[in-house]
Amino acid sequence: MSQVVLKSSSPLLSILASSKDRVKIRITSSKSFQKNTTAAVLFMMVAACLAFYVPSVEIAWITTILLLTIYLFAFEIVEIDVAAITILVLLGLSSWLAPVMGLEHGLVTPDKLFNGFSSNAVMSIIAVMIIGAGLDKTGIMGKVASSILNIGGTSEKRVIPIVSGAVAIISSFMQNVGATALFLPVVYRISQRSGLPMSRLLMPMGFCAILGGTVTMVGSSPLILLNDLILASNSTLPDEQQMQTWSLFSTTPIGLALVAAGIIYFLIAGRFVLPASKKSDDTGRKGNTMQYFNNVYGVDYKMHEVVVPTQSFLIGKTLSAIEDQYAIRVIATQLPGRDTKVGPGAMHCQTVISAGMVLAIVSEENGLTAFVETYRLKVRDKLQTFAEDLSAGKAGFAEVVLPPGSSLIGNTSRDAGLRKTHGIAMLGLHRDGKTMHEDEDISHVELHSGDTLVVHTTWNSLMRLEKSADFVVITREYPREVERPHKLGFAAFFFAISLSMVLFTDIRLSVALLTGAIGMILSGVLSMDEAYRSVSWKTVFLLAGLIPLGLAVEQTGTARWIADQTIMVVGEMPVWVIQFAIAMLATFFTLVMSNVGATVLLVPLAVNIALGIDANPAVFALTVAIATSNAFILPTHQVSALIIGPGGYRVSDFIRAGSFMTILFLVISIGMMNVIF
Repeated sequence: MSQVVLKSSSPLLSILASSKDRVKIRITSSKSFQKNTTAAVLFMMVAACLAFYVPSVEIAWITTILLLTIYLFAFEIVEIDVAAITILVLLGLSSWLAPVMGLEHGLVTPDKLFNGFSSNAVMSIIAVMIIGAGLDKTGIMGKVASSILNIGGTSEKRVIPIVSGAVAIISSFMQNVGATALFLPVVYRISQRSGLPMSRLLMPMGFCAILGGTVTMVGSSPLILLNDLILASNSTLPDEQQMQTWSLFSTTPIGLALVAAGIIYFLIAGRFVLPASKKSDDTGRKGNTMQYFNNVYGVDYKMHEVVVPTQSFLIGKTLSAIEDQYAIRVIATQLPGRDTKVGPGAMHCQTVISAGMVLAIVSEENGLTAFVETYRLKVRDKLQTFAEDLSAGKAGFAEVVLPPGSSLIGNTSRDAGLRKTHGIAMLGLHRDGKTMHEDEDISHVELHSGDTLVVHTTWNSLMRLEKSADFVVITREYPREVERPHKLGFAAFFFAISLSMVLFTDIRLSVALLTGAIGMILSGVLSMDEAYRSVSWKTVFLLAGLIPLGLAVEQTGTARWIADQTIMVVGEMPVWVIQFAIAMLATFFTLVMSNVGATVLLVPLAVNIALGIDANPAVFALTVAIATSNAFILPTHQVSALIIGPGGYRVSDFIRAGSFMTILFLVISIGMMNVIF
């Protein structure tokens, strides 16, 4: 019997593998379709049953739309921002279809349908994103990231407490969404330099920002509003039932316990509840870039940080004396107590090595061993000195071509001073289908028209090369961020102005934050295009689409009906059970409507319940104001909406991590309130 042998590169094998993958996709899609269909039928059955139980047609329709919203979010039928806009459109169509739906008018009046886009919350988020981008543009966020990495290293279990704890402290004195937006660039740069995925860092930070809002009475909008609601209730109560207002630090023990619990939760359960497959964009880009150079040019470069000890034989030698001999390229240096030197003018072939100098070296996979052993050098496990300057967002590998007419033609790279003049270190030279590497003395090879140079460079230097007639830059996909450290004063000034207005005036939050945002634009910290690009429009449409739903839930009486049904169930139970039920009710409401709306609605109800069962009404009111921060299961909180895009999260990620966090929040907050008060 004849035997057919298929090579691994056989087209037939490729076709078979492709067919197998398509079958798997069809099976997976079929299972997903069945699950979604089953869930849809169940949700429709629940909605139909409720239609016979609710007291009015309006409440029946709103309950149905609430179930539809939860279904779309939980099963991710469409993107969550698309789901939010879909709900917005359905609410708008209710005005036109009111007679058919059995309504006198729409579920939301047309003049309030798009209030979400001009709401205080949405405009505040836009402003804090711009402010955060402005601070990042000055380089200050990069320095904060470097400080965190110096303390916590690249260990997830050390970075998470530092970042999350810092955000929690900041959010206890300013809006939690503002603290989150400010730290987004910090986490992005930490992810770049440590290799930790954004998805492993952003959710702990975001959750702790929400928890930090419970540490003081100015940390969240519900707590800020609480004392006013208590005074309003006092106006209708007899003298013996009057409630005392809460002081600034009344909630501090509760808030600190919640923050500590949140950090410990992610340290212990993070590996189970946080998505691990979503790598940071820059980590992926670096890997893909190196793979490309390996495939095309047969090179595999590694970057190392080396320290020159005082007894090293390398002291006194020049770069030209060591680079070609050991097939390495020095791309950055730092003398003890001096600034790092990277880019044009930083160094040249006659740069002399001195004691204590730190070198950033690029070499092939095993090219550094002989060099280090010969000169008794110390190799660091990771970049420390150059973690900022040589991060994936600031520098990397690229390819450039010498066009006809380039002034470099006929010169060697050393004669042309590529590193000193242009800030590029040549690592490979490709000519006539062959790539010459560092061990072939390429720095002394005369350059020709059409030569392709494989280089390491800063992205700022590469941007300058794009404007030069001496080079044609082939690499196009790289970060084109231009930092403006000279604008730090303006950025700090307008940030301080904005923060002062938030803390010390009663001006509307969005106006205070937009003052800082527009100040950064007018002062040149950001251009208008950069400001537009800094805004996560997915977040904007998600929140703006859901705000009218919260309005409809409140105005149609749906929220009060749900509250009444809950109280009917737990009305005869112990005080702590009723308090727990009120906290759960506030938790549910804050998932589908604004936390301020939920607080305004539930505080009077909680006060009346407390008086009826001879409990402390002020504590019940505080229970509502704290529980409205318990918004972790769905990405409907402003903070969660802000991080879902950069973290690459799915709604299922929030359900998985947020479910346990929600239970933990309820247990600790109710337990602490009963112990303290």
